[in-house]
Amino acid sequence: MKMEEYIRVLGNYVASHGLNLGDGESVLSLLYEAYGDINPMYDDHIKADFAELYQALNGMPLREMDGIINPVCALCRDHERNGFVHGVHVGVQLAREIQNVE
Repeated sequence: MKMEEYIRVLGNYVASHGLNLGDGESVLSLLYEAYGDINPMYDDHIKADFAELYQALNGMPLREMDGIINPVCALCRDHERNGFVHGVHVGVQLAREIQNVE
């Protein structure tokens, strides 16, 4: 099978079968989740930062701590995800520029 025919058959298959993204909202979100699973970001520096945050909250009731920690974690996760998506966009643009395709 020639490459052109293979691409046509593959295109027909994709068009006739819905894409199942599972819990993802886009292919980029799936890439981000897979990247996070393979490359955990929870390193010693982040552990130390969280230890410092918990130390600052020391003595607070657990419910009050959760009211601070949960939004902080959501903010960090969203910031990390946005950075990942932006990095992919920058990489695609770089590939286009290298190939002189716009």
